[in-house]
Amino acid sequence: MNLVAVVRLPLTADLSGFVTLLQRLQVPHRVSEEAGEQVLWVPDDIGDDVRILYGRFPDGDPDQSLELPIIGTPPKRPGFVEQVTRSPITALVLLLSLAVGVVTLLGENLQALHWLTFLEFRIAGDYIQFTPLADSLAAGQWWRLVTPMLIHFGFLHIAMNGLWYWELGRRIEARQGGINLLGLTLLFSLVSNFVQYLVSGPSLFGGLSGVLYGLLGHCWIYQWLAPNPAYRLPRGVLAMMLGWLALCLSGLVSLIGFGEIANGAHVGGLLIGCFTGLLGGLFARRKMSRR
Repeated sequence: MNLVAVVRLPLTADLSGFVTLLQRLQVPHRVSEEAGEQVLWVPDDIGDDVRILYGRFPDGDPDQSLELPIIGTPPKRPGFVEQVTRSPITALVLLLSLAVGVVTLLGENLQALHWLTFLEFRIAGDYIQFTPLADSLAAGQWWRLVTPMLIHFGFLHIAMNGLWYWELGRRIEARQGGINLLGLTLLFSLVSNFVQYLVSGPSLFGGLSGVLYGLLGHCWIYQWLAPNPAYRLPRGVLAMMLGWLALCLSGLVSLIGFGEIANGAHVGGLLIGCFTGLLGGLFARRKMSRR
């Protein structure tokens, strides 16, 4: 069991009331003396909860006004509507992806699709003619830098990406807030789209997968530096997604008939996600050490 320091106080401070509360709540903990301070340690998966509890009840609960959960009773799982209410940005991105999927007929309606692609294009016979990116940006079409994330080609494509965004997006929204999730989503889309463009040149590409690898990298590095329950991903999930990335990079996935894979977007998203996770994790770790 990994322990994390959640409270650091001078030796003169009275921590006994809060320790009594933890004992009453049956929370595993220990108190040590380090460098002239008393330090409260708890398992890392409940560290954030204990910090919040201390912020509300630094002197404990002498009147025993807190209602204790029944030990052994599993927590009630929130319903779908409640989950959507808690994660509005996650739900909004998925709703926009579904709406675009309907309008574009999952990539079949090229007339609607061309408004959202990284490069504007027109159909000339059996060929697609792309407009240079500089011309589109000069015309004020800056949305093209991020909107490819809303484009999906086929039901399986949007279903898999949607499920993973729902899983990872809700974690970040719960831990860092909706505004940060929206900012990270747009940043990961921008970087992954641009890297894919540099790798493949003028082409049609889209999907949330570049963003997903950004979210994965963000949670991975953030959790490594500043452990918290929200970003604790099963090792099998991380191994599977990194293994899938390696398999795609090998060319085997395209060879067996899964179509062209946007490897540039995946790698670009993962790298920028690791970078933001590094910054966020270092900031959170520094913030924790000051408490």
